[in-house]
Amino acid sequence: MRPTPTELHACDAAITLAFTILGKRWNGMIIATLGSGALSFAALRRSVTGISDAVLSDRLTELADAALVSRTVDPGPPVAVTYALTPSGEQLLPILEQLGQWASANLTPADED
Repeated sequence: MRPTPTELHACDAAITLAFTILGKRWNGMIIATLGSGALSFAALRRSVTGISDAVLSDRLTELADAALVSRTVDPGPPVAVTYALTPSGEQLLPILEQLGQWASANLTPADED
């Protein structure tokens, strides 16, 4: 059974929304990195090679606003902030793995053109 135009439009809107978040540079890497467990800002910065502090901070804020990442502050002393995936963020892990497998099988890296 073919989807109706209304169903297609709703699907397109949902995919557009998803890629508004996932299509930003670094967001997929941050989500994948947090898939191993909660990390501090410094540990995330070390794990996501090449990202600046300002961009990491912006991306973490965006991912938290999208309810994909949670931010927990331990008042200390010293104050410690950790970031972790929410249940919605965890649901993305197998999807990102499948997307990576598809890209490896079907896309040519830019440096091989």
